[in-house]
Amino acid sequence: MPETLLFGIVALFGLAIGSFLNVVIHRVPENESLVAPGSRCPRCEKPIRARHNVPVLGWLMLRGKCADCGEPISVRYPLVEAGTAALFVAVAARFGWSWELPAYLYLAAVAIALTMIDFDRMQLPSKIVIPSYGVAIALLTPVSIAAGDPSALIRAAIAALALYLFYAFVAIFGMGGGDVKLSPLLGFYLGWLGWDAVAVGVFAGFMIGGLPAIVLLIIGKAKRKSRIPFGPSMLAGALLAVFAGTPLATWYLDQLQLPPV
Repeated sequence: MPETLLFGIVALFGLAIGSFLNVVIHRVPENESLVAPGSRCPRCEKPIRARHNVPVLGWLMLRGKCADCGEPISVRYPLVEAGTAALFVAVAARFGWSWELPAYLYLAAVAIALTMIDFDRMQLPSKIVIPSYGVAIALLTPVSIAAGDPSALIRAAIAALALYLFYAFVAIFGMGGGDVKLSPLLGFYLGWLGWDAVAVGVFAGFMIGGLPAIVLLIIGKAKRKSRIPFGPSMLAGALLAVFAGTPLATWYLDQLQLPPV
């Protein structure tokens, strides 16, 4: 089937998932049900009409305000929906019509939810992270069995353990427990792709997380003991490795080669 059809399908799917992620981002930290009650205005508590729940378009129709009381609706809602769709298309472009695609679409969705929650609440909820272990295994194990090659699955398991041990060690120096809890999941996904992806994902995560922290310290917006969410950096580094792990690793190794004498 043509890739354009795939991109259209995952874009629409991404918009729908993005709408659901907005619910996850708001309700999971509050330990609220994801099913009931339905979406409603937090100010007047009037239910959101079905036509206004259409991803992105609903917000545009409402002009960013509640239809009943005029309470402003954050622009973050359509941005999460559109961002999820865009990331889903990027993942589809990376994996095409493959059995790995659903697994990495799930990773993309989880990355968006956890990133927003960590920025908002400085936490990576176990209700999202722990079940994701099982989802990753359930989605990728059949791929390995069908291919008759368990090497990717074994490598993923080893990488998951290795990243857990590494981040558990780093946690001695102040890293949060949620970051340690997230590390095996990212290790599993990156290990499935190869050791290049594992190395790039970890390195990029620390680079992405470290540079903003240094800038905040320099400009006085943070202190040495300030808490800065690291989960988004881990997730961003992992996604970068998913898309460009091997090319980046190859480029880096090329830079290490000494010029001829």
